[in-house]
Amino acid sequence: MERSDNQRTRRQAHRDDEGGLAGASVTTRSKSFAKSARDPFFDNAKYLAILLVVTGHLVEPHRDSPLVHALYFFVYLFHMPLFILLTGYLSRNFTFGAGKARKLIATLAVPYLIFETAYSLPSLILYGEFKLTILEPYFLTWFLLSLFLWRLSTPVWQQLRWPLLVALGLSLLTGTSALPDELSMNRTFGLLPFYVLGLMLRPEHFQLLRRPYMRLAGACTLGIGLAAALLVHTSVPTEWIRWRHSNAQIGVDDLTGTAIRLALLVAGAVLVAAFLAITPARHTWFSGLGSATMYAYLLHGFVVKIAERLELGLFLSTVVGLVAATLLCTPPVRRLFHWAVEPRMSWAFTSLRRPAA
Repeated sequence: MERSDNQRTRRQAHRDDEGGLAGASVTTRSKSFAKSARDPFFDNAKYLAILLVVTGHLVEPHRDSPLVHALYFFVYLFHMPLFILLTGYLSRNFTFGAGKARKLIATLAVPYLIFETAYSLPSLILYGEFKLTILEPYFLTWFLLSLFLWRLSTPVWQQLRWPLLVALGLSLLTGTSALPDELSMNRTFGLLPFYVLGLMLRPEHFQLLRRPYMRLAGACTLGIGLAAALLVHTSVPTEWIRWRHSNAQIGVDDLTGTAIRLALLVAGAVLVAAFLAITPARHTWFSGLGSATMYAYLLHGFVVKIAERLELGLFLSTVVGLVAATLLCTPPVRRLFHWAVEPRMSWAFTSLRRPAA
């Protein structure tokens, strides 16, 4: 029995947190096993990616500089696709079982409501206006809502014969219509292929990226991608990399828009692979921080709002972004904000009700 428990714990640790940003909650009895069995590669990738996300938001006011705008454009091509792909990969075991449903509510639905409310409070304090639109995510909370919908759809994708092709078709087709802002529909459908691609990946695919020659190939690919961004960033509207609007809203016909979206999806997938290829696979000083990137993601918006009021310079904005992304993943922050990011919701659930025979 003890050996069986240990095997289950190792399998759970290998599945990590079942979400690209979220950190897994590990029981006291199994923490020692999880720590040894956890693959640091994914935690390293998530930590490095959250650095890009937070710093990108901090330097956004300085995009008037051509170089900053090019770097911003380059990073936005792949930093959220990276998280979404990892989320899909770590969600492969999601089912409609009672335990999974409870985790879905506790780690996504409830934090979404908490932070959607919290990010509406500054408007009340500063301007005396309180506008709360639960179905229209504000600022960075769109990811929680989209992830909630993606994860709900997981069993469907796992039963389709060509899931990635269907997801790609949906992504391109929805770009031809101005979808409502509710449920962040444009982003949810537009970025869907990265989630489904993550679901389709297997451990051997990531092992391929860890080969020595792939590190060099990844670095070269990122270099080429950066050079391309320097050449085209002024001619490509920023809205393309935010996935918020339809083709018509951005100002192109559907044929051109579909071609651009397909190019962005391909470019994002290639850059994600390149980024993962240069990600360290060994345990590093920041590996432990990578298990708590949801804290940095949800909390850094307040840092961004404060920095906007202070009008920080480019250098200081970059430093604040790197430091904030790191500190917000640390254990003291996790203990302080656990109630909001990973609330304990056992009191709200009961045994699974089944219909009478």
